[in-house]
Amino acid sequence: MSEGARMTSTDRLDALTSWHADWKGLRVAVLGLAATGFSVADTLAELGADVLVVTESAAEEYARLLPVIGARLWQGDLGEVPDELAAFAPEVVVASPGFPPSHPVVAWARESGVPLWGDIELAWRVRDKVPRPDGAPAEWVLVTGTNGKTTTTRLAATMLVEGGLRAAPCGNIGVPILDAVRDPEGFDVLVVELSSHQLWYLGLNEGAGSPSPHAAVCLNLADDHLLWHGSADAYRDAKAVVYRGTKAAAVYNKADEATRHMVEDAEVVEGARAIGFDLGTPGPSDLGVVDGILVDRAFLAERRTSALELTTVAALAEQGLSAPHIVANVLAAAALARSLDVPPAAIRTALEGFRLDPHRIEVVARERGVTWVDDSKATNPHAAASSLAAYPGAVWIVGGQLKGVDIGALVAQRGSASRAAIVIGVERAEVVAAFARHAPGVPVFEVDHAQTENVMGRAVELAAQAARDGDVVLLAPAAASFDQFAGYDDRGERFAVAVREWNEGGARHEHDDDATPDGR
Repeated sequence: MSEGARMTSTDRLDALTSWHADWKGLRVAVLGLAATGFSVADTLAELGADVLVVTESAAEEYARLLPVIGARLWQGDLGEVPDELAAFAPEVVVASPGFPPSHPVVAWARESGVPLWGDIELAWRVRDKVPRPDGAPAEWVLVTGTNGKTTTTRLAATMLVEGGLRAAPCGNIGVPILDAVRDPEGFDVLVVELSSHQLWYLGLNEGAGSPSPHAAVCLNLADDHLLWHGSADAYRDAKAVVYRGTKAAAVYNKADEATRHMVEDAEVVEGARAIGFDLGTPGPSDLGVVDGILVDRAFLAERRTSALELTTVAALAEQGLSAPHIVANVLAAAALARSLDVPPAAIRTALEGFRLDPHRIEVVARERGVTWVDDSKATNPHAAASSLAAYPGAVWIVGGQLKGVDIGALVAQRGSASRAAIVIGVERAEVVAAFARHAPGVPVFEVDHAQTENVMGRAVELAAQAARDGDVVLLAPAAASFDQFAGYDDRGERFAVAVREWNEGGARHEHDDDATPDGR
């Protein structure tokens, strides 16, 4: 693309800040054709853009629908840039979040000077499609963090709805944000869960496509997705983008210094407040816990001398929400909701009916004195550390795809208190070695089955043999699941089935002689 043509294209893109702008004929290459990629293609086709979808694989339903909506599909090996894509000469490329910075097509777009967006930037530009009754677009509330994103997003949306606002969770939580933006019913607030991948794409550009949310939070920061980002610093920098342009409340975790630094360094709208949360006594402009009571000292006029009661730890315990990291999520969500004037009574009511997602510290059975807990959603060490803190001394089922993260620190800090470790996954050697180095007194058992259908049955069998009366068996893998399962949900469901089958019949084999620790 010539310099003059690039400038003309850039000028046009800068003007595309509304659903009602002139998108007709804009040449857009869409990378990927899963749920996000299809939502992008469908949106752009509806706007009249010329859309070419480029992907290595696609669900049959999405591939079949593309010509129906007026988009084209190129499918094949993306180890190098397809000739068809180069010949298309896109004016902008919109990438699905699965495409890392190192991907050949992403690298080509950046080197060629073709603007590179994610679905979040496109959604911000067209957010006025279905305005609120006052004519303004829905407010956005952004949620990210290494762990707790989905729980906090759901909590915040539930609190907002209980407070009388039309709110919806969307983004990385499973509902593409463009589907929410185009919902004909419209919303007052969108609570947008953002992955580090989506935030990396947002960080490429400022200006017209950069969101200015009402409130934003980064819940915590720990090493994750290092292979995708290339380094811990790059991962941190991507997360920090969540605060950019915040208008009212930049919510951060007082117990996680990295999130405070993000807020201090963020370019926010003048007048935005930094709102802290943690499990300790809150100062003014914070939310925290006092004598078992969750309180708000941020969103009231007399915050230097008074606090508002939101709920109690005892009430949360009745809903299965009293694990320390879940209490922290409740406080973060409450801060977001309070920034939009949701009254404390509505927050209490919302919490009374709230349930955690499946596979998030979910008790799947209590049999023969043993409690079986599924936290398959603990896909990194930081999440698993929270689970182990909630259930110290558990029989720990751990392992999978480590995503380039060293599990040694987790084993040293939390794993050493485990009754035993049951190690699964293709990267078992790294986990076993970590126990040998950092927790040599913990019995370690390996599940060496390669077939998915055998893994959880054997893991549960070994865990049952290691557990004693009053123990917890905790599935908190600290790793991704795609080495042996279709996803963390598949892993958790297979765990629950194996637990049920063991308790119905397999327990008669308890304490078999073949359950001996690995190498010990």
